[in-house]
Amino acid sequence: MAASDRLGPRALEAQAVLGQVENRPGVPKPDPILVADDVVRRFGGLAAVDVEHVEVQRGSITALIGPNGAGKTTVFNLLTGFDTPDSGDWTFNGRKLAGVAPYKVARLGMVRTFQLTKALSRLTVLDNMRLGATSQRGEKIWASWLPFLWRSQEEEITTRARGLLDRFSMLPKEADFAGSLSGGQRKLLEMARALMVGPELIMLDEPMAGVNPALTQSLLQHIKGIREEGATVLFVEHDMDMVHDISDWVIVMAQGRIIAEGPPGVVMKDPSVIDAYLGAHHTKALTDSGESLTTSPGGEQ
Repeated sequence: MAASDRLGPRALEAQAVLGQVENRPGVPKPDPILVADDVVRRFGGLAAVDVEHVEVQRGSITALIGPNGAGKTTVFNLLTGFDTPDSGDWTFNGRKLAGVAPYKVARLGMVRTFQLTKALSRLTVLDNMRLGATSQRGEKIWASWLPFLWRSQEEEITTRARGLLDRFSMLPKEADFAGSLSGGQRKLLEMARALMVGPELIMLDEPMAGVNPALTQSLLQHIKGIREEGATVLFVEHDMDMVHDISDWVIVMAQGRIIAEGPPGVVMKDPSVIDAYLGAHHTKALTDSGESLTTSPGGEQ
């Protein structure tokens, strides 16, 4: 079976669109969902992030890669409101997000997961899922005393939460405390909870970090499924086999800057990318030399 035969219709559409895009840093995309300009974040005298221009194509799975310390997670933090840049502007669906609080960013349909999961360990798995839903009428103090105002909505939220848990094979764990889950199960919970918002863009920070190899293929299929249902995926990852398997487009960072963009097969042969990972003395493409782009997931991003 050809690789294209295993791809869903949205994957084929994204790859067809991106196949017409030039392979260079900061290249414009036909239908970007996220656009960032002149985003700079300094820590003392160090420019941890200095992104002149970057766009993420709607409907694609885009990987953000780079060696440890490249600035990948810092970019995620800046774009989602968890950190503040020294300068720069960015838009999601044409709406400016600079200065917008993280919870408001999520309500707009741009959600993220974390390298270190943020499950509320003393709440059950199901309660963690329920908290992921937005615009809950029962959250208002005055409304909490009037169950008839929110009971039906709560039932709908619970039904949706259980449906997502079932999809991620986590339904048998719904009554367990989140703190009792394994690392891989927490990753599944965090991804499922992010979908409670009904996001248009989901940003995954090292979804495979700390995951048992037995769960890897399951997570890969879930990420592909998220895109086939209409969402755009942007993820940070060190596992180059995963990047090559599921991404339509790859953005490479080094020393805070974007140094390359393109399909995974093209990017992994780019001399500037090989230099960033392995040093200028490596002159052969990684796929030819047998070297691996994989770096330690434990380092700073």
